[in-house]
Amino acid sequence: MSGAKTIVHLLRHGEVHNPDGILYGRIPGFGLSELGREMAVAAAEKLAVRDIVHVGASPLQRAQETAEPIAASHRMDTVTHDGLIEAGNSFEGLRIGVGDGALRHPKYWWRLRDPFRPSWGEAYTDIARRMMDAVENARLAAEGAEAVLVSHQLPIWTARRFAERKRLWHDPRNRECGLASLTSFVYEGAKLDRVEYSEPAAHLVLKSESAKRAKGA
Repeated sequence: MSGAKTIVHLLRHGEVHNPDGILYGRIPGFGLSELGREMAVAAAEKLAVRDIVHVGASPLQRAQETAEPIAASHRMDTVTHDGLIEAGNSFEGLRIGVGDGALRHPKYWWRLRDPFRPSWGEAYTDIARRMMDAVENARLAAEGAEAVLVSHQLPIWTARRFAERKRLWHDPRNRECGLASLTSFVYEGAKLDRVEYSEPAAHLVLKSESAKRAKGA
């Protein structure tokens, strides 16, 4: 099946329950909110009719919970891929919102000295390498069919930019990787043919954003 069409879907997890508004990163114990679980179901419903033969997820709770309804609908277990984990970040556990976070303190500015690596966390090249290893393993496992890998915004966006041969450093405000979105790598044989993007939970993301705006009003 050397020329077979294979699709590897990179699914970002749904909304996380994070009442304190911290950068949770790799901190354990952050699961999906009620709305996040609805987002996971919306993604599962979109993928229910697809020929999914492999479901993988980051070891973090929010990713595992997002994968559950997809694995269940296709009657398979979720495979944990360490390479899909969230990017390492030295600001984990801190609030970094505008006006109330770590970035206002000069003692943290040294961490921001190099946005191209970046200096405050895991190198983009390392993220790209582990993510593409996971994608390739999933492509081989699902050759001629489709796989779903549940990961996190920065790793997914970095993998996409790497696959599209774009520079890895970027403006985070311009990422096309919404909650419970699908970034789909379409392969013809072993060659990447194109990347597609969709948001099966877009209506729920709007609901989440509206709730946050109302809370901040």
